[in-house]
Amino acid sequence: MADDAPLIIVSGPSGSGKSTLIKGVIARWPSRLRLAVSATTRDPRPGEENGRDYHFLTQEQFARDVAEDKFLEFAVVHEQSWYGTPRDEVGPWLKKGVGVFLDVDVQGASRIRELFPDHLSVFVKLPHLWVYCKRLEERGDSAEDVVRRLKTAVGELNHAGAYQHQIVNDDLRRATDELAALVLGRFPALA
Repeated sequence: MADDAPLIIVSGPSGSGKSTLIKGVIARWPSRLRLAVSATTRDPRPGEENGRDYHFLTQEQFARDVAEDKFLEFAVVHEQSWYGTPRDEVGPWLKKGVGVFLDVDVQGASRIRELFPDHLSVFVKLPHLWVYCKRLEERGDSAEDVVRRLKTAVGELNHAGAYQHQIVNDDLRRATDELAALVLGRFPALA
């Protein structure tokens, strides 16, 4: 991986604002950075689009792709759905000199760190557990999903120390600036 083509791993509980922070940083260097589109077996939320937000796959399609070694990593998340990072969302872009953000769970991040030792890893969290609950409810998650995701969040927070950096997303502008500074500090060729 070239110094000017960073691999940036971002993890954190549902509702922590990972996607918003990533989009904010990509907007600063849109021709140099992109977000890898993950695959999942969960149903799309209102407004989500296949291929843009996720590659929405059936259980059978996901299993076939696993058997054909099409994922860098994959795992069951929230005790319910499969998620994975397609190889073609990462490798070809890095070879072109485009940096890739991976928005992955702690299980996937562990595997990616093994595969790509030259990476930047950031864990995004909120200041209080109740803020996760509020954000999940505001985005329209069902009560059952909120409980499941909060249970997952508690476990994920225990892995924050495995990341090179942690960002508390209690102020969007500051948190976006902090993530951008980490990316630029680790990969100054972006400037």
